[in-house]
Amino acid sequence: MMHFTRRTLLASGAAIAPALAFGAAIKPKAKPQAALHQRLICLDTHLDTPMSFARPGWDIMQRHSYAQDLTQIDYPRMVEGGLDGGFWAIYTGQGPLTDDGYADARDRALLRGLAIREMVASHPAHFELATRADDAARIAAKGKRIVYMSIENSYPLGKDISLLDTFFKFGVRLAGPVHSSNNQFADSATDKAGKIWNGLSPLGKEWLAAINRLGIVPDASHASDDVFDQMVEMSKSPVLLSHSSCKAVHDHPRNIDDDRIKKLAASGGVIQINSLSGYLIDTPKIPEREAAQGAVYAQLRDLPTLSPAEAKVKIAETAKAMQEIDAKYPVPRATFDDYMKQMLHALDLVGPEHVGVGCDWDGGGGVTGMEDITSLPKITDRLVKAGYNESDLEQIWGGNVLRVLRRAESIRA
Repeated sequence: MMHFTRRTLLASGAAIAPALAFGAAIKPKAKPQAALHQRLICLDTHLDTPMSFARPGWDIMQRHSYAQDLTQIDYPRMVEGGLDGGFWAIYTGQGPLTDDGYADARDRALLRGLAIREMVASHPAHFELATRADDAARIAAKGKRIVYMSIENSYPLGKDISLLDTFFKFGVRLAGPVHSSNNQFADSATDKAGKIWNGLSPLGKEWLAAINRLGIVPDASHASDDVFDQMVEMSKSPVLLSHSSCKAVHDHPRNIDDDRIKKLAASGGVIQINSLSGYLIDTPKIPEREAAQGAVYAQLRDLPTLSPAEAKVKIAETAKAMQEIDAKYPVPRATFDDYMKQMLHALDLVGPEHVGVGCDWDGGGGVTGMEDITSLPKITDRLVKAGYNESDLEQIWGGNVLRVLRRAESIRA
């Protein structure tokens, strides 16, 4: 049975309606280390918010709330939480490994990338596209939010590796081969059918060579351990785990063991800590809960055809229904402390030069005590209390991933 998450809702074509008008108070709240946090260039390497861009009535410039429309990022909340930007994902769910499946996925991925570009073009005073590591500081200095582009799941490329050149010209600078199921490039960490390639496929090895040639950062999140090992060994530039966590803290197939984290760091790579609850604590499967969620999501299939007003009503009804399902079929939910256990473990293991933040916002991430990006200063506060200084925080919040991107650029050059 399918496990339903926010991503299932958004990827289905669901519209996310605005909840509060832009212009509501967005000043950062007075919190410990607030000034320090606002000085930093804070980047998250996995933002699934582009799934909302083409939905009727949803506007990134308006303030929303998860309780009302199930989203976690918008411009007002970016300002409040001190999130300067990051990698905005072109996410495509896994479909059949057929010519028709590839063609459909390609078109959807191109439209998602276009939606990201259109969002930036529509708000030139607030957002700017970034394509080089040095762009981040320049854009942040102008008070704008930083938009790098990434590909989560290279399935839309089909068997045509040359499409990577198209996505590179589009702005993509980070890409992973696989998502939750095996595909034509690689084995997934979570495919219940097990391995089919024992790592990268022959086409996957061509994919990695093209990634290096273009100067795109290779992303091993969602990939199997064998794929990770081969990517680290074969890649000419360091590998990034854009949204992963530590198996030593919680044993989940999507998490990575200490030896591999050390191998990643030794090769110059970085692990960006994920906040999806099921990757942080044991979360039992409840068939009745998943069936109820599926029934709710099924009612959203016509959402793209609705007017913004109609979509707003339907999404509010959906949010209420999901709250009722949570009350009827409760499951444990990770807390902010669980998230910080992951981050502090990684920091103890490989140091602040190889750890960052990739919370999976709008794609399933978020924990009790850190529900959306307005809570990000809490990470800074906790790290300061753990003894990390401003130089360390500069690396964790953005310096490390920019170093990896700069190295990929040098390989291309």
